[in-house]
Amino acid sequence: MKRVIALIVAIVVIAGIVRAVTAARGNADNLRAPDSDAVDALAGVAARPDTAASVAALPPFAVADTFFGKSGKLRFRTLTRVAAIALPDFMAKYGESAIRTPAVHEVAANGSATRFAFVVLRPFGEKRGKVLQGYKLGEWPSERWLVGRRYFNPDGFIQVTPDDVGLRLSEHFTLGDFLTHDQKDVWPKFVVLQEPLIDKLELVLADLAAHGVRTDHVRVLSGFRAPYYNDRIVGEGAARSSRHQYGDAADIIIDVNGDGRMDDLNRDGRLDLSDTQVILRAVERIEKQYPMLIGGLGLYHAMGTSGPFAHVDVRGTSARWSSE
Repeated sequence: MKRVIALIVAIVVIAGIVRAVTAARGNADNLRAPDSDAVDALAGVAARPDTAASVAALPPFAVADTFFGKSGKLRFRTLTRVAAIALPDFMAKYGESAIRTPAVHEVAANGSATRFAFVVLRPFGEKRGKVLQGYKLGEWPSERWLVGRRYFNPDGFIQVTPDDVGLRLSEHFTLGDFLTHDQKDVWPKFVVLQEPLIDKLELVLADLAAHGVRTDHVRVLSGFRAPYYNDRIVGEGAARSSRHQYGDAADIIIDVNGDGRMDDLNRDGRLDLSDTQVILRAVERIEKQYPMLIGGLGLYHAMGTSGPFAHVDVRGTSARWSSE
């Protein structure tokens, strides 16, 4: 009996240590230059048109106001099978087969000229080892060691075909912006993506615009990173428990002039870490107004041709760090 009790105590202690290490690593989420070259062509694919004529051909659907997010600019909703069944009128419109087949169902929201997409996920349990339908994903931290609640496995994956790359997620972002930067010629691809991240990014951009910063074009340097890819860059500084693996983190630059580099946001004539401080202040204002979107913010010096950049996430707890 004493041995059993000792074993239980040891397991509890080890679990506590692992959780502490995981939390600590989560604060330094990405200390390397984002590898943004592999899917630039995909990220540059134009969003599907949102004109009245194009949306008129889509089936009408009553979309709840909450689905548009706090920003009012979300244009997608991911659905597990359970969530699809619970969504009013979804089964009546698309049938039982729709919940078993991962797909993008675009609709005309509330009879307006607004394009909205319901995305039925492929369940996480369909992954076989480190691979899903020929696409390498790897193993999530919770498949390899004990972790806290915020590091549980994702519910499922957005299945991405070439036709889905231009799917509009919001005013500024498309699905192609968040693909892992590898396996360029492998289709379908799979992505984990959380709506609150896109919502927060749109709120931050709106706040920047309200404070005189142009945000016409935002570039996502690193969005979703599958564990397979993230593990390859751990030696270069990426956190083994990176939030990028959970679809709730993005590394971004504001690039209105289209030169591939962060803009001079503070207008001091220099491009340096102080420009990311402008984003920091916007994030602070948004998190104060919308505490449900609280998360991490990392500021980084230039680690590549894109110049300094900001990491933004919605991990649920406040975290701040800088490469200084």
